[in-house]
Parts: sequence; structure tokens; C-alpha cells
Amino acid sequence: MRRRATLMLPALTLPALALPALIGPARAQERYPNRPIRLIIPFATGGSNDVVGRLVAEGMGQRLGQTFVVENRGGAGGLIGNDLVAKSRPEGYDLLLAGSGSFLISSLVQPRVPYDVLADFTPVGFIGQAPNVISINPSVPAHTLAELQDVARRARPPLTYGSPGVGTTGHVLPAMIALTLGIEMEHVPYRGTGPALTDVLAGRLSMITNALAPLKPHIESGALRAIAIAAAKRSPVMPNLPTTGEQGFPQILSSTWYGIVGPKDMPAERVARLHAALNATLADPETSRRLLDEGVEVEASETPAAYGRFLSEDRGRWAEVVRRAQIRVE
Repeated sequence: MRRRATLMLPALTLPALALPALIGPARAQERYPNRPIRLIIPFATGGSNDVVGRLVAEGMGQRLGQTFVVENRGGAGGLIGNDLVAKSRPEGYDLLLAGSGSFLISSLVQPRVPYDVLADFTPVGFIGQAPNVISINPSVPAHTLAELQDVARRARPPLTYGSPGVGTTGHVLPAMIALTLGIEMEHVPYRGTGPALTDVLAGRLSMITNALAPLKPHIESGALRAIAIAAAKRSPVMPNLPTTGEQGFPQILSSTWYGIVGPKDMPAERVARLHAALNATLADPETSRRLLDEGVEVEASETPAAYGRFLSEDRGRWAEVVRRAQIRVE
């Protein structure tokens, strides 16, 4: 039986937020938040999702003067945790760490999704993103995307790439690359990033794409060759790595991003309070540094609505890739 991991994060006492002693009971009941807030992470403990979620929960709890309870509800590519929040009461006490793969792309590739990612959730705010790096085994004679295109067109059998599983970001980005470059590559799915990376390092696969953090030590050692970062700007963590746009392929953009959502129909004033607490957390230099250690570049949203527009636009962009590449979880 899979254990459910729960963490109680202590609240920070903020005297300025304390209610006056003479306040009436009706007014006291209206105060938000007046009980612990639950943050669902749709993955097991460990890994970047867990680290990001707990960092944000800790900071938001301090700024709201309330305890955050972090629960890991992994399974079904994120669908279990997502559905739990979608069906929660819209009172602002049940939130979800939404991710590019577990929340958005999973809704495009899973055969049965019990919710609508745009209609059944309330956007709270964007956290940031970890741009994905396109990396190859050094035996592949390419140092740029144009050279990869030339090698792949001549390769018999086709070049191969490993991913953490069907429908993950590590699957759909190489599919986008293949469509954009007009090349054929063979997808080899694994159960997680670790086994896929092991086989690329061993030379059994040609390519892997992932956030920079797990690839960086292998790139620096020369065991992997990074040829591009799929972002609009260079990463401060690896500033010498050119972007896909600099190499003439600006449409190849992909990042592992994170945000906070709640169930639909949440009260606007509570959403605004959560958004303010999130942005204040992200503005903290120590939190920003710790997120960057995980490869996540902080990018707070101006408003909850701005994050909602991002969700809609990003889903539309990936829907076209999934349709053209015929990606589906069986």
C-alpha cells in the first residue's frame, strides 16, 4: 500500500494580522485563512516538484499567518492529485501545485481525464520555470540544432531519445523538435528520468531533454553534450549555452513550469490574498536562490488572470504538437 506523505508546516505568528479582541463572532468567521490550508503535490516525495511545493508552502504560510499542510498524492501521471483538488470545496483551503507535465500535458495525452484544466480550476499564480535543455550523447556528431538536423536525416536506423514516460515533457519536446526540424527520431519511454538518463550516458540512446538541474553535472563532466536550451533567453545557470531561438528555431520552446491553482469558483478576494502571499514568497531572495538551485527561474505572475491566460496559451501550443505527433497514453 502506497503511503501518503504529509508535512505540517508551522505558521509564523504575525501580530499585525491579529484580530482585535472585541471583534464580533460573525466577523471572526469571515477572516481568511482561519484554518490550515492544504497543498496537494501530485507526485511522491522527493524530486523537484516536492522541493518547489514545500518551499512555496512554507513561505505562503508565513505570510498568511496560517499552517500549510503539504500532501503528496502521486499516481496516474498527476491525475489523482489534480482530480482531488478539482472536486474540493472552493473555499481556498485546498490548493494544487500545477506543473507543465502533470497538470497541462497530461490533460492532452491521457485517454480519460475527469476534469477540464481550464474550466474546473481557479488560477492563483505562476511560480517559475526550469527551461529544458536539449542534450545528446557525445558520440552523436552534432554541436548545434542544424547539425543535429543533418545527422538525423542521414541516420539509419533513426536517432533515439529517452523520456520519463509517454506524454511527459521529455516526450513531447523531442516530438516538437522532430516536427520542427523535419526529422525522424525513435522514442524510448522509461519509468522516470533516472533510467532514461543512464542509457543516454551509456550511449544506448542518442538524446534526452530535461530541466537543467539533473543534467548539469553530466554536461560539465563531458558525459553529455548540451546543444541548446529551449527558452527565449539564456539560463543564468549555464550562460554559454545558446537558446533554440539564437540557432534559428524560436518555435522550439519548452520548460518544466510550476504554478498554484485551486478548485473553480473560489472567492476573488481569497484568490487575491493567496496570489499576494505567493508573490511575496517569490520575492524573497533566499527562496529565489533555493528555487534556482533546483533550476527554477522565478517568474511571478502579475495577476491570477495573467496566469490563467498563460495556461490557455500553453495548452493550445502543446495540443498542436500532441495532435501532429499522435501522442497518446495507452
